[in-house]
Amino acid sequence: MEKRALGNSGLEVSALGLGCMGMSFGYGPAQDTREMIALIRTAVEKGVTFFDTAEVYGAYTNEELVGEALAPFRDQVVIATKFGFNINAEGQMDGLNSRPDHIREVVEASLKRLRTDVIDLLYQHRVDPGVPIEDVAGTVKELIQEGKVKHFGLSEAGVETIRKAHAVQPVTALQSEYSLWWRSPEEEIIPTLEELGIGFVPFSPLGKGFLTGKIDENTTFSDNDFRNSVPRFNTDARKANQALVDLLHQVAEEKEASPAQVALAWLLAQKPWIAPIPGTTKRHRLEENLAAVHLKLSSTDLQKIEEAAAQITIQGARYPESSQRLVGK
Repeated sequence: MEKRALGNSGLEVSALGLGCMGMSFGYGPAQDTREMIALIRTAVEKGVTFFDTAEVYGAYTNEELVGEALAPFRDQVVIATKFGFNINAEGQMDGLNSRPDHIREVVEASLKRLRTDVIDLLYQHRVDPGVPIEDVAGTVKELIQEGKVKHFGLSEAGVETIRKAHAVQPVTALQSEYSLWWRSPEEEIIPTLEELGIGFVPFSPLGKGFLTGKIDENTTFSDNDFRNSVPRFNTDARKANQALVDLLHQVAEEKEASPAQVALAWLLAQKPWIAPIPGTTKRHRLEENLAAVHLKLSSTDLQKIEEAAAQITIQGARYPESSQRLVGK
């Protein structure tokens, strides 16, 4: 497996990581624990060294899953987790909370669930407008000095927040959505990360499954699948956005690959410090995704994709309005 450095931090990870959220949360019922432990360990065997979780996934159960699965390989892998929300008695997210005392509480609990004495990469899950980012970064800096955290990350933060945080404690990585159907980071985020030497970890690099070509306007989701509330996944939007999947299919046929592999290879070709974290609950999808590392798109291929994609207008917001406010500035 190819390795990549996340910016100037010295943190090296596999070119593709594994987003573990969907094993416990977000995409319908939680999967069987033993099966998911086996899947995570298969990923390790295949060279994946970068695993992403968060306390709110479950809540808590995803960290426990990841901790148990990776315990035998702890010194071989990088585990990323996140703080930033209150969680109520029912295990539901209940507002933002990045107060310093809360960050410390979350870290202590996450360390236990992850069965480790240090968190490799700790993200602020969402920017909290009620807490100065300098205070957040300062708290993580203290945790790094105490040996409980190795690296600081931000998720869905804007340029202003990134710069302010980085001035207090160098930011190792920004995690945000980025793919062929969500390219907004190219405008300001990616140039800023390049300037500051910060790595980029795209989540939903396959468009929450849409870019695999396995979803169309007739697809139905489980009742507790969050895509039911995402405007980009309403029937009309899916029908309109099929044009992008058709483009991926066309390139995939030429390359003897799958649409998902083309989408991931395109991301990997954008910058050498980008490490996407596609999620899956199926071994054959894991193997398919990892094979994308070996699919090299030429400059001609990339130009062709660029020109064709420019003719496609993606329909639908990527978040419902209630969640859009959680994207930072």
